[in-house]
Order: sequence, then structure tokens, then C-alpha cells
Amino acid sequence: MNDVKLTSTLAFRLGTLGALVTERFSERLAAHDLKPKHVGLLAVLESGAAASQLDIARLMNVAPSLVVSLADRLEELGAVRRERDPSDRRRQTLTLTAQGRDLLATCTEAAAEIDAELAEGLGPEQAKALRTAMRTLATRNGLPAD
Repeated sequence: MNDVKLTSTLAFRLGTLGALVTERFSERLAAHDLKPKHVGLLAVLESGAAASQLDIARLMNVAPSLVVSLADRLEELGAVRRERDPSDRRRQTLTLTAQGRDLLATCTEAAAEIDAELAEGLGPEQAKALRTAMRTLATRNGLPAD
């Protein structure tokens, strides 16, 4: 293990690429006055994995106060609708609106463009292998695969 260089480790390479991709994605989202976590919240709502602000916070592994802040911005944009849970008036649930679905589609297109930039120069088999490996790593680490 002593002859392994830090820059050749998966941890370093994925971290560095992650920072680069986050920067590129953030730049594209800025045109919509959004950040990646806003889009993450939209994606959670679209998936149906959670609806209450508290459950979303747990799923996204962030503080509930951050979800409130993110939801405030998305509500201003008309992307989400906030409602009291009729069975528990203390709980607020979020619903993705048609405008929110459109916004998520726009952000997904931006992410797909970045994917194409990253995969440029890879052959079809390499690109497929990369996607498969990333899906496996995500699943094994408790992250959504798709």
C-alpha cells in the first residue's frame, strides 16, 4: 500500500471530480437561482420517497431547517406547494407542482449535458461500464441508484 499515490485513489479522484461536477452544475443552476440541494429536493419529491419536510431532511441527510429554507425558495418559484398534513397538523408536506416538474426537467437536461462533457472521449463500452460502476457504488453506499 505504500507505493499507492493519493491522486490514484478512488477517494481522491471521485472527490476531485465530484467537486468539479458540482461547480459546473451549480453554474448552470444559478441561471434559475437554484443550488444543487434545491434540485435534490425536487428529485426526492418526484421519486415519491418522502413528502414531509422532516422525512425529506432525513432522506437527504440534512438539517430540517435546511429543508424549510430550500422549500421556501422553491415555493417562491411555484415549484412546490406546502400543505399541512390532515392527520397531523404539526407536519408539513411538500408537493411538486407542474412548474416544479418543468424546472426539474430543465435541471436534468443541464445534468445530462455535463454527463456528455464528462464522458466525451470514452467509447460506448467505457461509458456503460462507468455508469454501471457508479450505480453499484451508489447502491452499496445507501444512495439512490437511479
